[in-house]
Amino acid sequence: MGYSLRNRRYRSRRLGMHTVTELRAEGNYTLWLRFDDGLEGRVYLGEWVATKMYGALSDEETFFRVAIDPVSNAVMWEGGINLDPDVLYRDLASKVEAALH
Repeated sequence: MGYSLRNRRYRSRRLGMHTVTELRAEGNYTLWLRFDDGLEGRVYLGEWVATKMYGALSDEETFFRVAIDPVSNAVMWEGGINLDPDVLYRDLASKVEAALH
């Protein structure tokens, strides 16, 4: 069983997918993230928290219980709320690029 779970973990990852290596929730619905290529910074999720789909995160205690799913590498919370790391990576990379110009 352990062998099949290990193989499933690697098959579930897409080629070129960015891996979150460190993560922490901060005040004002902000996540600080570091990716495997060294990109790091803050992503504001306040607009998402205001939506029905992510409304459960408006409770700050819930928001602060963020984790990295060990199989899919998604940023996740209890209750099945997941964020694709590639979406977060693109958001963060675009902010870094904009700051350089």
